[in-house]
Amino acid sequence: MKMVAGALMVAVTLCMSDMAVAGDAAAGKTKSEACVGCHGMNGHSNNPNNPNLAGQKKSYLIKAMKDYKDGKRQDPMMSSLMAGLTDADMENLAEFYSTVK
Repeated sequence: MKMVAGALMVAVTLCMSDMAVAGDAAAGKTKSEACVGCHGMNGHSNNPNNPNLAGQKKSYLIKAMKDYKDGKRQDPMMSSLMAGLTDADMENLAEFYSTVK
């Protein structure tokens, strides 16, 4: 019984992890203007070398942005763009892109 309860708790936590991050999609859309050149309008990239951001999970997007900012991921363009973002900016961008289909 304890194992079932533990597994259920883990499943609920994973499902809710994206809901725990608050963000403002409208503010994210405004902030996304800097992303359009590489990731396309509304996160739909026309370049196979640049990933689509549309529809990605918020938690993934936030982690990726923080990793570029912290130097855990290396890309000169992304690192320089992320350097100027606040945590709120990242949450807003993630909110916006996660809602685009």
